[in-house]
Amino acid sequence: MEIVLLAPEIPHNSGCAARLAAALGLRLHLVEPLGFSLEDRYLKRAGLDYWPLVDLAVHGDWSQAMEVLGQSSPLPMEERLRLFTARGGASSLFETAFGVDDVLVFGCESSGLPAELLAKYPQRRVYIPIKSGVRSLNLANVVCLGTYTALVRAGLPLPQNDGTYEPHPRRAEDVWPASRVVGESSP
Repeated sequence: MEIVLLAPEIPHNSGCAARLAAALGLRLHLVEPLGFSLEDRYLKRAGLDYWPLVDLAVHGDWSQAMEVLGQSSPLPMEERLRLFTARGGASSLFETAFGVDDVLVFGCESSGLPAELLAKYPQRRVYIPIKSGVRSLNLANVVCLGTYTALVRAGLPLPQNDGTYEPHPRRAEDVWPASRVVGESSP
């Protein structure tokens, strides 16, 4: 399972998603344009000292991201996409059957996912129920709720946690998000 933020605008939300990805051992994909620099101190701060654990890929655009993501599973991308939207969907997060190879895609904070993408894959849309009159939930909250729910519904094991904490050996290093970019990325 992989997490994709399409054109995220707020560094704090992306930093929180990075921390979640580190905690779950999942790869985080950021698709440009980004509303911040990978050298942004707020991005680094939101990810705390977990940046050494983040498997981060940055893609120049959606088509580049699709190409790279398509290589990580034999299943067609059309069967793996899960497009999270506040504008209704094929099914509620809590009714969706997720698969182990799913790609969880979240849109930017101000406008969500592009209408063309939602129209192209209408059956891949997932929504989180919210009361009428509330426009949307915070992106970091949706990424967290959506990812944990998808993992459980796909039958994937969650990390074991006995309540203890052992710091990562690289915790004291001053690791910045830009240094964690691996794989295909924009120049």
